[in-house]
Amino acid sequence: MKIKVIHGPNLNMLGIREVNIYGPMKLEDINKNMEAFAKQNGFDIEFYQSNHEGDIVDAIQESLNEGVDGIIINPAALTHTSISIRDAIKAVSLPTIEIHLSNIAAREDFRKTSMISDVVAGTITGFGPFSYHLGLIAMIQILNEIKMAKEAQAKAAAQQGN
Repeated sequence: MKIKVIHGPNLNMLGIREVNIYGPMKLEDINKNMEAFAKQNGFDIEFYQSNHEGDIVDAIQESLNEGVDGIIINPAALTHTSISIRDAIKAVSLPTIEIHLSNIAAREDFRKTSMISDVVAGTITGFGPFSYHLGLIAMIQILNEIKMAKEAQAKAAAQQGN
């Protein structure tokens, strides 16, 4: 099974940008940690980062043609403004988890609203880079449950056919 991780604007600057808020870990390190954990659990994982809203929408939509089973997304600042990312998530109908390094509910008022929270399976916020790890654990659980449900349906259908 395949998981796609989408990183939004300025996340390429992790480890440099506002270290007091986002921490010293670089995006490449987060990706390496996630990749190792995904492989340990039998999952393929790919990463995408863009500072451009339309490119992120394209990455979400392309997931359907890439055999992606679930999406983990940190839309960063676009969380609070992007209806197009929201619409793309709804359109692909893939299990999606929203991630934030900082606790957006404890930040400026404009950061307290997420345009996507109500169209994703869940939101993990405020645990720094560990938010991504928690999101990956949650996505693996969701995808394993979907797989088990499909296997049970196939078994039941086969038994009815006999």
